[in-house]
Amino acid sequence: AGAAAEARFISSAKGKGLFATRNIRKGETVFVERPVVSSQFLWNALYNYRACDHCLRALETAEENAQRLLGKSSLVLPHPEQCSIRKDLHQQCPRCQVMYCSAECRQAALEQYHQVLCLGPSRDDPTHPLNKLQEAWRNMHYPPETSSIMLMARMVATIKQAKDKEWWIKAFSQFCSKTANEEEEIVHKLLGDKFKGQLELLRLLFTEALYDEYLSRWFTPEGFRSLFALVGTNGQGIGTSSLSQWVHACDALDLPMLQREELDAFIDQLYKDIEKESGEFLNCEGSGLYVLQSCCNHSCIPNAETSFPENNFLLHLTALEDIEAGEEICISYLDCCQRERSRHSRNKILRENYLFTCSCPKCLAQADDADVTSDEEEEGEGETDDAELEDEMTDV
Repeated sequence: AGAAAEARFISSAKGKGLFATRNIRKGETVFVERPVVSSQFLWNALYNYRACDHCLRALETAEENAQRLLGKSSLVLPHPEQCSIRKDLHQQCPRCQVMYCSAECRQAALEQYHQVLCLGPSRDDPTHPLNKLQEAWRNMHYPPETSSIMLMARMVATIKQAKDKEWWIKAFSQFCSKTANEEEEIVHKLLGDKFKGQLELLRLLFTEALYDEYLSRWFTPEGFRSLFALVGTNGQGIGTSSLSQWVHACDALDLPMLQREELDAFIDQLYKDIEKESGEFLNCEGSGLYVLQSCCNHSCIPNAETSFPENNFLLHLTALEDIEAGEEICISYLDCCQRERSRHSRNKILRENYLFTCSCPKCLAQADDADVTSDEEEEGEGETDDAELEDEMTDV
């Protein structure tokens, strides 16, 4: 069948874009992509969102997942056979006890980066350099999380372990890089007001934990900032959940009408109760670097969207419309609510988080609208900044 899409260089201002190589039907999966590297967020892991340390597959059964999110250990889910979690396949690293969903993931992690990052018996030792680095990061980057220092650690560890180091350096260099002042803005966004002091502290801890002669440039102040900005602009959020897998499986069941209504009512109520207890933090969350997905430019009227239907780090890009051969494939870096706001508000978010002003057809059509936000938008304005980044961090 061949690939349905390919990356092409557009211009130095826009960088790369992704284009359809043949006609794509609405609803079709354009591609499924595995990340070059990925990592669960640190607070997410600390709060017992148990996920495979390699592919982020949720490790709890749907029932355990619901019980934890509800704070109620007596909850029983109907149709337990619809839960896809296979605990009999789970394995841990024999040295440091981190959990994997399968022997394949344990092996893949070991071959790519885990030899360097395995803490062995020091897993709970707060003075271990890697633990100091993670603790410092958590103290700077509170939920909602948008990135993880461990994504950068895995990049370094991958190159340290690799036989062909140049191949990996080339793989990472495909991701959009920025000029120094743009980098500064992205790092500022991730670390807030005290970013210079915090960045330097992180760099020293990063160096203590991971220094490698071959990568010495990544440990200099400029190199470290670039690495940070690369992860900040290209990191794609990943979310997995055994509960949502179970819900999808239940939705697909062929049930008599009365049972169907009962089950739907049960699920609706469950989500309402969970929201009261746990708010919006339902998923195991992390981020990853995806070569093809990171070439997708933004549009306020996207023709494709990303999702993680396999309950792990495999990203599916799905067409929202029919897309013709040669047409650019665009996703939205904004969530649905943000897309409905005025052009002025949308561009404020895009400039702050991704450093560009959008010129998609919708923005061009609204170019003459007044540069003011409506009153009800003004009220919501204050709380948007941090939440924006969380949903879809990706390349520009």
